[in-house]
Amino acid sequence: MAILLAMYKMPADVAAFDAYYTSTHIPLAKKIPGLRRYRVTDGRVMTPQGESPYHLLAFLEFDSADAIQAGMGTPDGAAAAADLRNFAQAGVDMLIVDTREV
Repeated sequence: MAILLAMYKMPADVAAFDAYYTSTHIPLAKKIPGLRRYRVTDGRVMTPQGESPYHLLAFLEFDSADAIQAGMGTPDGAAAAADLRNFAQAGVDMLIVDTREV
């Protein structure tokens, strides 16, 4: 299993971010070929020391890192990536990681 982790920084207008993300971005991202599971944080994103710079984390699960790259290379993947400029003005950090059960 591989995860595309999107870490959205704190927006100036949280309500507008949340409304757009839920109504527009999630439906776009769910069309990415190869996507197996899509989860987001519920509530504040914290560190062990307290506050973090992030408002929301999204975990998009695929079969492999190659599947993530392939999915993002499609028109649906490109549309989801292009949509970031419409709501993530505070910035978003992304990581691609392979995972395993331990």
